Amino acid sequence: MAKAARTKPEGLRERKKRETRQRISDIATGLFLERGFDAVPIAEIAEAADVSVNTVYNYFPAKEDLFLDRSSDVVDRLSRYVRGRADGESAAQAVLREFRAEVEAVSPRVGLFEGYASFMAVIENAPALRSRLWRIQQEAVEDIERTLRKEAGAAEGDPLPMLVGGQLAWAQGTLMGFIGREMCAGRPAAEVSRDALRLLDELEEILGEKVLNYAVRTA
Repeated sequence: MAKAARTKPEGLRERKKRETRQRISDIATGLFLERGFDAVPIAEIAEAADVSVNTVYNYFPAKEDLFLDRSSDVVDRLSRYVRGRADGESAAQAVLREFRAEVEAVSPRVGLFEGYASFMAVIENAPALRSRLWRIQQEAVEDIERTLRKEAGAAEGDPLPMLVGGQLAWAQGTLMGFIGREMCAGRPAAEVSRDALRLLDELEEILGEKVLNYAVRTA
């Protein structure tokens, strides 16, 4: 397996910045859930968080970033899974393994949390958030294609990184769409988790050998 990169210990300044950013996002999210995205101005968020409007914009360049504050993690998710694959494991196998682990753990990172329906309702009622979410999804597709091209050592013009990346993005979208639909229907997260694991088994069969055997990491 690839060696994990050493992470530099977080300093006091970095920790305070991270905590401030999280506090602003949490307060904004609470206000958006209560009254809707468009009804809450940045000035009100700044006042509630006891910071200036400029401070809010320093941490969040756009209002949409306050609600979709983990977009960078979503964009990079598939690529992280691929880069972290084990020796003898393909890109798709790594992605499926990671998704199974998240679903089995009933992780909020894949939408398995109480209040998911309220979260999605804010997005559905805000055109700006819907537009940003669409763009995040497109960036994720572009990101996994670049990663696969590098990891597989694909030649310029080789269509396989695009095709395999598209299939992995489709699998992710199908899984998240299923979880979202079932959670919005009011089902318990643990129950949705069990059905999602079965869905992942079906997805693996549909992907086929060419996708499942692409970009195997050699020892």
